[in-house]
Amino acid sequence: MSRQQFQNLCGRLSLPIVQAPMFLVSGPEMVIAAAQAGILGSFPTQNARTSEQLATWLDQIVDGCQGKPWAVNLIVHPTFKRRDADLEQILAHQPDLVITALGSPGHIVEAVHRAGSLVFADVINPTFARKAIDAGVDGLVLVCSGAGGHTGPLSPFAFVDAVREFWDGPIILGGGIASGRGINAATALGVDLAYLGTRFLASRESMVADDYKQMVIDSGVDDIVCSDAITGVNANWLRESLTKAGFDPDNMPKKSEMNVSASVDAKRWKDIWAAGQSVGPVKSLQSVQEIVNELDQQYQQSQSATASLAN
Repeated sequence: MSRQQFQNLCGRLSLPIVQAPMFLVSGPEMVIAAAQAGILGSFPTQNARTSEQLATWLDQIVDGCQGKPWAVNLIVHPTFKRRDADLEQILAHQPDLVITALGSPGHIVEAVHRAGSLVFADVINPTFARKAIDAGVDGLVLVCSGAGGHTGPLSPFAFVDAVREFWDGPIILGGGIASGRGINAATALGVDLAYLGTRFLASRESMVADDYKQMVIDSGVDDIVCSDAITGVNANWLRESLTKAGFDPDNMPKKSEMNVSASVDAKRWKDIWAAGQSVGPVKSLQSVQEIVNELDQQYQQSQSATASLAN
């Protein structure tokens, strides 16, 4: 039933992509704009300052999406103090998809299924993928090298092949995808949806400061620095923001102690800005709808080129 439910969800999208949840970036406006543009919008619950504000946001999203699919991202690690309160609001608002991060999804799967939603787990290697499958998830989000914010270590080619050895269920693939060509390449690997975050950083609906958006527009792949010094987990950061925060991007401090509170500490992320290796295609400030239109055109062109080569 869950697989058919996911296939039905995909069938309601005009383009096979998820606007990935981004800390301090995506909120109700972006999720609603994504849904209206025909893609699957999402946001992390911690972007709302409290569980009470989260409830208000979820009300806005349900009203604004008007029956179109949407998703929410929940940190499931037990040290995330709002986990249970946020989950309660999620269950009450019944998103199409709940994407878990930073911990085992096992304790929420049954409740989310009872509410009628699907559960996908955000994973960075095959070991975590196996654990998520054993916990009963409906699908996986494979976060690969090049992803913005917290990133994975593996190439998408190697990661997808490794996971397909033991999992034939739904897969969403993220890491360095920011164009229609990338979306086409992802689907050619045999995954269901592509996960795009950085491409939407400089959108009009993004919650970040104008300076952050401009830095993304001005940056290229050489301006991305991967470091575990900020939160204890490897993440990709904009070089200029590290410099402005007092770091030497070429000589980052040793790994900090990993803790979930650091990962959701807004002060820590306020002046140190995340972005993926896919910053290059971000050339200007655009609306989510304009970005989707551009991606769609590129995707159709890439599919046509692939078909021509096959013939």
